[in-house]
Amino acid sequence: MDTKIRVSTQARGAVVRLKDKVAVITGAGSGIGRTAAETFAREGARIVVADRNPSSAAATVEAIKKNGGSAISVEVDVSKSADVQKMIHVGVEGFGQIDILYNHAGINRPARATDLSEEDWDLVLATNLKSVFLGCKYVLPHMMSRGRGAIVNTGGTFGFYGRPDYPAYCAAKGAVHNLTKQIALDYAPHGIRVNAVCPGFIDTPMNSTVPPEARAAIIKTQPLGRPGRAEEVVAAALFLASDEASFVTGTTLLVDGGQLSGRHGA
Repeated sequence: MDTKIRVSTQARGAVVRLKDKVAVITGAGSGIGRTAAETFAREGARIVVADRNPSSAAATVEAIKKNGGSAISVEVDVSKSADVQKMIHVGVEGFGQIDILYNHAGINRPARATDLSEEDWDLVLATNLKSVFLGCKYVLPHMMSRGRGAIVNTGGTFGFYGRPDYPAYCAAKGAVHNLTKQIALDYAPHGIRVNAVCPGFIDTPMNSTVPPEARAAIIKTQPLGRPGRAEEVVAAALFLASDEASFVTGTTLLVDGGQLSGRHGA
């Protein structure tokens, strides 16, 4: 994948889509978040690698620097206001600006409502939803002062329909979709675009623990007949973060293998 991206970049005359941009990416220590950090860096951005696991964040930074990119890491619990403020401060102090915020960090605690603990409910909502609010809350003043910016939030197909055993996750992702639209409306006059990318079932570390029977059942709901790849989700996020999407705001871009088409998966 790396070779293909480099060849593609050279083929279009070394044009990079995020030249001179600074991107803060949460959950960038692994999975889709790490793929996003490395891809955005190859496209010219300087990266703030935000993750609750400092060693994972450091590994992503090292990988970016090895390929000639620029990145710094910050340990952050995205559900905590002070940590998110620190994350934004690190980006501004380290690189002088923030052009892109990719709110990607997320977790899941599957269980029926009667079995789900209140603690796990609070944790999923805080990590998947409150984190988006906090990230936007603290980056928006900086973006407003510059008159531009792009925010990409991670939604999910479960935010469009109910799925057995996922009450907290469904609630959080559904709210992310609507919050994205609301914030887009408020801050469009300031030149700030806010969109969401909505993955279907993707091969990631978080999904690696899904039992084979459940995995097969989920894949059957995706008309393309396979799980998605991290780089396919990141390609959509890259588009939304770039100036190529300069007239796109308040939308949720599905990367789900056709899962929601014709009510698949409902």
